[in-house]
Amino acid sequence: MSAGTVGIIEIGSTGIRLLIANVFVDGSYEILESAGKQAMLGRDAFTTGLISREAIHQCIAILRGFKEILKGYGLPPEEVHLIATSALREATNRDAFVDRVAMRTGFRVNIVEDIEESHYLYLAVQHALGEDARYFARANTLMMEVGGGTTEMMLLRRGKIVAAHSLHLGTVRMEEQLKAASGSSAWLMRVLVDNVRTVCASIEKELPLSKVRNFIVIGKDARFAASLIGVHGREQYRVLPQGDFVTLVDRLQAMTLDELAAHYRLPYADAEAVVPGLIITSLFLERTAAEELIVPDVSIREGILLALATGSSTEIAAELRNQVLASALNLGRRYHFDEKHASWVAETALFLFDHLGDMHGLATRERLLLEVAALLHDVGNFIRSNSHHKHSEYIIKNSEVFGLQREELTIISSVARYHRKSGPVLANVNYASLTREDRVLVLKLAAILRVADALDKSHTQRLKLVDVEVREENLLLQTDAEYDLSLERLSLQSKGDMFEDVFGQKVVVL
Repeated sequence: MSAGTVGIIEIGSTGIRLLIANVFVDGSYEILESAGKQAMLGRDAFTTGLISREAIHQCIAILRGFKEILKGYGLPPEEVHLIATSALREATNRDAFVDRVAMRTGFRVNIVEDIEESHYLYLAVQHALGEDARYFARANTLMMEVGGGTTEMMLLRRGKIVAAHSLHLGTVRMEEQLKAASGSSAWLMRVLVDNVRTVCASIEKELPLSKVRNFIVIGKDARFAASLIGVHGREQYRVLPQGDFVTLVDRLQAMTLDELAAHYRLPYADAEAVVPGLIITSLFLERTAAEELIVPDVSIREGILLALATGSSTEIAAELRNQVLASALNLGRRYHFDEKHASWVAETALFLFDHLGDMHGLATRERLLLEVAALLHDVGNFIRSNSHHKHSEYIIKNSEVFGLQREELTIISSVARYHRKSGPVLANVNYASLTREDRVLVLKLAAILRVADALDKSHTQRLKLVDVEVREENLLLQTDAEYDLSLERLSLQSKGDMFEDVFGQKVVVL
């Protein structure tokens, strides 16, 4: 059964693309129409830092054309999901661009963060791989997309996200740097080799590339290579033998732009970008143990379709939760956190959350934010144990957790900040930057986290909650402990105050 028809527009570095599809309640979709127009926003953004007036006019004209297509499907502009990626992220006049588009077309532009872009790409790839995703999850995987402005990279250890990075390596960015420096193809190669070497050195601690056996590449350039030498896998992806791919890159690199455009009937802009894109891919490939490349026939737009369907697909939602938690755990390990204590506090916080639903009125997404905050609440100890709650706030706020947006990380960092000491105050810039609704959410989640943390004051995980009972003005916590709970009761005297202030219940441990 169809959940509805949706329209998605992506404003990228090299063009604007439209996708219209029916989304079904089982999490699948059916593409009804797709279209794309070239618009070289990246050339402006990556050289001058601004989107030019001419480029803005061009974008508005393209969007007006898409608006007419969407009208045929009964989709008004305010119901269309319009996202912009790296070119708009970097443009200093992005706010003016967004306003002009809204005023002239009615579309509302959402400039996605790089970590959010990785989230959508992951969803799209998992869908394309289908049942084969389980096979690829048996080994370490590098998943990447080489775009016009950035290269989005995800590292997975046996199917679990270890890290996600957005690298300032892109086909348009490299071409503009080449022109600005009046460089040769040899100069470009040296720049790319140096950049890739630097990146690889920084990610080796997260997952040694020599242990990566699956290499998955998304993007126009990879799909072009797959159309030439790819072997069909499933319906939505192709397999490229590593040797054949290297040979192809060498052959294309030896051709001039005019030869590329004429021989493969490519638009000149695509001919300019294809060789840098494939070189970047090959430089990462040679550092891995992968014997083939997997090229799914998907993009960020299909990922957004799947994200829209997540609410009706329990399987997709569960997989995403697992990846968020895997990413959070990897962040904690990077800062040498007490994993046993963090996991125990998270389990206890979720126990309280699940038993107090009528009291807090929060939903599944807020539950996940609490779980991540509980896992990471002590990472600030890496800097210094004194005032570690403030250091935890800083680390979380300035890190990336796969599947979480920047606003959600701000909430999580605030919850971690207030797991000890005094409660929230508007003098704290991080907390004050939140909306009123999100500040209330921080209060509720921090109050629960403080109780859970107080119950493991000794960091020995020596008790377990077995029941929760609300009785008049008291919240009674039943544990399995058969020993003196004086330490936990003393800790609750200082940490249970916020729970009583927020929910009106005094916490009593039995």
